[in-house]
Amino acid sequence: MRDEVPQSLLTDQLRNLGVTPGGILLVHAAFSKLRPIEGGPLGLIAALQAAIGPAGTLVMPSMSDDDEHPFDRMTTPCLGNGIVAETFWRMPGVHRSDSPHAFAAIGPHAARITADHPWDLPHGVDSPVGRVHELDGQVLLLGAAQDGNTTIHLAEWLAGVRYRLPKSLTLVQDGRPTRFEYREIDHCCVKFELVDQWLDADRRQRRGRVGHGEARLARSRDIVEAVAARIREDETVFLHAPGVDSECDEARMSIPRGN
Repeated sequence: MRDEVPQSLLTDQLRNLGVTPGGILLVHAAFSKLRPIEGGPLGLIAALQAAIGPAGTLVMPSMSDDDEHPFDRMTTPCLGNGIVAETFWRMPGVHRSDSPHAFAAIGPHAARITADHPWDLPHGVDSPVGRVHELDGQVLLLGAAQDGNTTIHLAEWLAGVRYRLPKSLTLVQDGRPTRFEYREIDHCCVKFELVDQWLDADRRQRRGRVGHGEARLARSRDIVEAVAARIREDETVFLHAPGVDSECDEARMSIPRGN
C-alpha cells in the first residue's frame, strides 16, 4: 500500500515542477494515479491553490457528461472529468461557465475565463481554454494523458483543421428543452500522445512527480505553437490511418475534397 502524501509535499512538488505563483493554471487530473493524498481530492486542490498563491487562478474542465438533458451549472455533474474536477466546481467561490462545455475557475481571472462562450465551438479562441491561452497560462497534466488535454483542440482550431464530427446537445430555448446539431473538431484523440514527443524535443515541457503520479507542465502557448506547426505540415497528423479507428475515419472523410 502506498503512503499518503502530505499536502505540503504536494505543494513543494508542484512548485519544483515549475507551477508559477500568481499565474493561471489549467489542470487535468486523474486522481487514481496520484492517491493516496492527505485530504483526498480537496487536499490536492488545496495544494494546487497553495502553489499558485492568492494571486493565481486555478482552472479545471467542468463539462457535462449528458448531452440528452439541458446543462445546469448549479447541479449538472462532470464525473467524466474525474473526481478532482467534480469536487472543484462545487467548492465555495468557484465560478463555473454556463455551457454544456463548461470550465470552472477560482482566482482573480476566474470570472473572465468562465464568461459566456459559444456552445458550438467548445475549444476556440472565445472559450475558457482560449482565454487561458490568451492570458499566457500553464497547462498541468496530473496523472492524465495528452488525450484529455483540451488545449490541443484549441491548437487544431487555430491551425485551421477542416475535419469535423457531428455532435448534438440539448439547450433550453423559449423555456423548452431543444435539441441542437453542430459539428465539432474531434476524433479518437489517441495520437495526441505525439505532443509529448514534440514538447520534450523542444524542451517546452517539464516532467516530475506529484503525489504518486506523473505530472507534466507546459505553457498553453507552447502547446499551441508546437501542435499548430505539425498540423500545418500534415493536417491529418492526429488521425489514424484509414480502417484503424471509426472516429478518425469519419473525421478524415469530413475533409472537403479537391482542396
